[in-house]
Amino acid sequence: MLEATVPGVPTASAAPAVREAWAAPAGGHPGPVGPAVEQAAGYFQAYSLVGLVAVVGVLFVAAAFAAGHLLRPVVPTREKMLTYECGVDPVGEGWAHTQIRYYVYSFLYVIFAVDAIYLFPWATVFAAPGFGGTTLVEMFVFIGFLAVGLLYAWKKGVLEWT
Repeated sequence: MLEATVPGVPTASAAPAVREAWAAPAGGHPGPVGPAVEQAAGYFQAYSLVGLVAVVGVLFVAAAFAAGHLLRPVVPTREKMLTYECGVDPVGEGWAHTQIRYYVYSFLYVIFAVDAIYLFPWATVFAAPGFGGTTLVEMFVFIGFLAVGLLYAWKKGVLEWT
């Protein structure tokens, strides 16, 4: 008798042990559950607790905002509607156009703060055996990219206070 075979699925003439391994368990999918599937299931099960804590945290914050909105007294007065800064009575219009000239410095600070965050782990790994040369080259490339960005900003005149 000629049997049709499907790759990966045992035929009727296969050994009974193989057929039992591929038999569908009660309420499950056909096929054996390998260690990789069990490991993935355990991995996602461990993160389900993290997801649950995140959902509870979001609900807690939402409940706190809702309670504050429902329980706060709403009594608008003229004094509450005034613009207030440091105890000085407002003069003129409350809205004024201001020039923010130092935003570039804040961007540069963030860039170099991130640079420092990446340099600290490099300094700890650099002394470990087997990581010296490769790590040194990687960090010089990283610092080189930052230096090129800084030189570009300097050449464009971004660092000049006008």
